Amino acid sequence: MRLRPSTSHWGAFSAGLDENGRLQVAAHPEDPAPSPLLGNLPSALTDPNRIAAPAIRRGWLERGPGPDPKRGHEDFVEVSWDEALDLLSAELRRVRADHGNEAIYGGSYGWASAGRFHHAQSQLHRFLNVFGGFTSSRNTYSNGTSSVVLPHIVGTANDVLRNGSSWPTIVANTELLVAFGGVPEKNVFVTPGGVTRHHTPGFLAQLADRDVEVALISPLRADLPQRLAARWYPIRPATDTALMLALSHTLAAEGLHDRHFLDRYCTGYDAFERYLFGADDGTVKDAAWASALTGISAADIVDLARRMAAHRTFITVTWSLQRIEHGEQPVWAAIALAAMLGQIGLPGGGFGHGYGSMGDSGDIGPNFQVPYLSQGINPVKQFIPVARIADMLLNPGTRYQYDGTERTYPDIHLVYWAGGNPFHHHQDLNRLREAFARPDTVVVHEPFWTATARHADIVLPTTTALEREDFGSGRRDTHLVAMHRIAEPRGQARDDYAILAGLAARLGIEEQFTEGRTAREWLEHLYGTWRERLAGKGIFVPSFEEFWEEGGLRLPNTETDRTLWAEFRADPVANRLATPSGRIEIVSETVASFGYDDCPGHPAWLEPMEWAGGERAARFPLVLIANQPHTRLHGQLDGGAVSQAAKVAGREAVRLHPDDAGPRGINDGDVVRIFNDRGACLAGAVLCTDLRPGVAQLPTGAWFDPAGSLCVHGNPNVLTADVPSSQLSQGCTGQHVLVEIERFAGEPPGVVVNRPPVISRGREM
Repeated sequence: MRLRPSTSHWGAFSAGLDENGRLQVAAHPEDPAPSPLLGNLPSALTDPNRIAAPAIRRGWLERGPGPDPKRGHEDFVEVSWDEALDLLSAELRRVRADHGNEAIYGGSYGWASAGRFHHAQSQLHRFLNVFGGFTSSRNTYSNGTSSVVLPHIVGTANDVLRNGSSWPTIVANTELLVAFGGVPEKNVFVTPGGVTRHHTPGFLAQLADRDVEVALISPLRADLPQRLAARWYPIRPATDTALMLALSHTLAAEGLHDRHFLDRYCTGYDAFERYLFGADDGTVKDAAWASALTGISAADIVDLARRMAAHRTFITVTWSLQRIEHGEQPVWAAIALAAMLGQIGLPGGGFGHGYGSMGDSGDIGPNFQVPYLSQGINPVKQFIPVARIADMLLNPGTRYQYDGTERTYPDIHLVYWAGGNPFHHHQDLNRLREAFARPDTVVVHEPFWTATARHADIVLPTTTALEREDFGSGRRDTHLVAMHRIAEPRGQARDDYAILAGLAARLGIEEQFTEGRTAREWLEHLYGTWRERLAGKGIFVPSFEEFWEEGGLRLPNTETDRTLWAEFRADPVANRLATPSGRIEIVSETVASFGYDDCPGHPAWLEPMEWAGGERAARFPLVLIANQPHTRLHGQLDGGAVSQAAKVAGREAVRLHPDDAGPRGINDGDVVRIFNDRGACLAGAVLCTDLRPGVAQLPTGAWFDPAGSLCVHGNPNVLTADVPSSQLSQGCTGQHVLVEIERFAGEPPGVVVNRPPVISRGREM
């Protein structure tokens, strides 16, 4: 059996088919900590949910395009590729002629492939740009709130999210790591575009070996590896900002803050201090005040503040903290707290964001541009914040605020999705189902019958990364990996490029889209152009033929130690930040001028709706944390062996504290019903003591399997609220939700999402 190279978002590997046609997978030999998610790959080729042929929803095929509440409820009819592409090209022409290109929404937010050419989003956006443009989206569900607020505080989001202090710097210099949201090791195995060497687990082990003091601030002990002997502060969810404000108050009240740093490198501190001492609102944000909100004793808060001031302290905030209502506030408050300590720009001190949220945060791989396919220029300037898709579809013409501007939702008639699954990412899935009924036509490219494919009108089967040629490399990846074809395409599957080229030919734009190249010729062209550009800089890489034969190449790297804002600290005048003041804006006059009551011009405690101290908690007393799974990437390959092994009673596992399970009569392994006034889902109960009482944890990614308003498989997004973080960012708030949980009585309905929907061969039943 010959093993050939490839890569994925969770790691580089080699694979081949054995004598029985089964996929065998081996991690890259240079990977010191291969991801367990590689174990999901073998089933990808044979999953029963693979889409075998182009399929059209029966109602759309027989009644034509138009809003339809039956979308997601009807059977599908298999058709030939020619018929499918003819129908789709005609519909694209109709929508453009009748409503304009703005009426086409090119979603494609997702993680379809680590390949840089067969990147589904790039392929679709390139095609739609050539076709005349489309309404697009901005930001991400993962860190969309931070992406908007960080430029107002420190001038750019990119430095914080992509170029933060490196792990070697932290390991060597940090004395106290204060981890808001922890450093969840399960997430560091994933990086967009791929990862060849997983460095972070090794650096976490080095922290443990050095006995670096760690303060874990999270309701979940699993948010930090057990080998790190941390002091655990099991905070009440959604109250991290209150804790940060109280720590800041203690520093100010005891004179432990660095006035020199605040005066030279920051602006607005005096107004922030007035807020801490309640000068305007009458509420002093001291430790006693925060203790009542957070569930952490006032003595512990004061002690932690003093220890932070006495040590080289690195404050890290996971992305999870900004995926809530008012998610701007913990990010802003953490930066203000770090500024008060005066250690920003010092090795091992200051602030970081996303450590444990993604594999490249703090990584030492090269920041090196690899070959990629250009999407071109979109002639349509209309866009929405990515998490507002349901609002857009349900409320065309409605005005809304975004980052200081007033915008209007467009009237979308055609949704075109390739390589993503909004029925995984989005909140309040029953509302999203209603929204998906509104367009005239929904088109989906997919290898599998995901919930998004099942809610489409035209479903076009695509290859997986194992069934085509490409090259891949992630952010700060150490290698560019040649992705060889491991297996032949399943059924009638085609790659996105071939599908879109066929559409382009029917629409008279084939030459603009393909530039006369096959997929393999594109790989050679992109690599060759990149190689020539590097040669002009004195960097020499092998020919494409040599690269392909070798299976990859190591990328040059000269950077290992990195401290965020070190240059700014060394000379804040020559290296001013891209804020109006050129400094860290603890108070932003720009944000204040927007007049948003849900995001003032400085860090503040704003009470959320979905928290244990609010009115809704009287009806729904448990806080459910809907975090990322440890058994798959989002919802990808949920049918894989690793993901399936973690199911309980065939459903996603929900973790409960025995103190919460006991009064509800719930035992280990029981099927439970998790519910609120938005919907309900079934899950399998797992009882454990490593989470705060009053908190339950159900990861995202179980494939949505609706039976009415109930998901029988355990997708928490039937419960989460589809509301924005604030008017500033319009970000996702899917991390926390209030629920009640009860033992399911009787025989639970079966999971059916693990097999395809009803499909007819031809137009007749």
